[in-house]
Amino acid sequence: MHTLQAGGFIGFAALALMGCAAVTPYADEVSESSSTSPRWETVWFDEFDGTELDRTRWTPEESCWGGGNNERQCYTDRPENIQVGDGLLRLIAQREEFTGPLMADSHGGEQRTQAYTSGKVRTRGLAEWTYGRFSARMKLPEGQGTWPAFWMMPVSSVYGRWPLSGEIDIMEAVNLGTPCEDCPTGVENRTSGAAHFGDVAPDNTYLFLKTDGVGPESPADEWRVYTVEWGAGQIQWLVDGKVFMRLTSDHWYTASPVGEGRANAPFDQPYFLMLNLAVGGNLPEKSNGRGFDPDSFPAELLVDWVRVEQCRGDEETGLSCLDRQDWTGHPMGPWETQAR
Repeated sequence: MHTLQAGGFIGFAALALMGCAAVTPYADEVSESSSTSPRWETVWFDEFDGTELDRTRWTPEESCWGGGNNERQCYTDRPENIQVGDGLLRLIAQREEFTGPLMADSHGGEQRTQAYTSGKVRTRGLAEWTYGRFSARMKLPEGQGTWPAFWMMPVSSVYGRWPLSGEIDIMEAVNLGTPCEDCPTGVENRTSGAAHFGDVAPDNTYLFLKTDGVGPESPADEWRVYTVEWGAGQIQWLVDGKVFMRLTSDHWYTASPVGEGRANAPFDQPYFLMLNLAVGGNLPEKSNGRGFDPDSFPAELLVDWVRVEQCRGDEETGLSCLDRQDWTGHPMGPWETQAR
């Protein structure tokens, strides 16, 4: 998910990374081990038990500005848009005129009216991490104009305003289930990952890759686990444990003078997590059949669990735990920088 965007498709040569042990299911079940091998250890999780959002883990965002992408929703803190029950988080987008604060975290300021509402939750102010493995098991909505996302933003703008301080998109999907000319099955069933960085708009850059979409199964029809593994100078994206994109610090940069001499900038600072379901916006409305289909709504993003792990034994860099599997993504391609 993004603020003001730039975009394009890109692939990257495979990197050899060190492996690690299996995932630990719960933080309170971690036991001391005599082994000195670095391994993933769960440090934060939510399985959405109970009937209400856990406000010690998540804060709903309330805003109507459209994310800088001309999105059509107001995000609200209401059960009409954010629900917890039956072990699931539901972020619900629906058509209803709503007036709310233009920008998040502003009180008594400018307001805006939108024709749709939806839900967005984040860990900002509650939990943050530098490096780790970030995963969520989700089932996604379909329809022209749907845009679910699982992503990360920096806690502080150490290197300056977006995207000087970076953005990591763990999972995005647009227009699932709609006709798609460049999809192997003829129907959109791909998700994507991205890293945003560079200079301020319009000179911003992002590296972006979609899954291959070869199989007939859709992320709207089955549960999948979306993951980012992030270490010092390396980030890789996985779906159901399979790496589909991998970057190193050779691929990114920040134009901020504060980043001079910092090889891994801007991806070397604490980030927080977010989940949201956007309604329309530049990316979905310029993709697939283009435009916006009101019949796609109401729509729901379903989340079974979210988990954060860090590399015990290599807390400083996290590199020792990154999955070393071979990666067979696309060869290096052109980096487009056209605004979406």
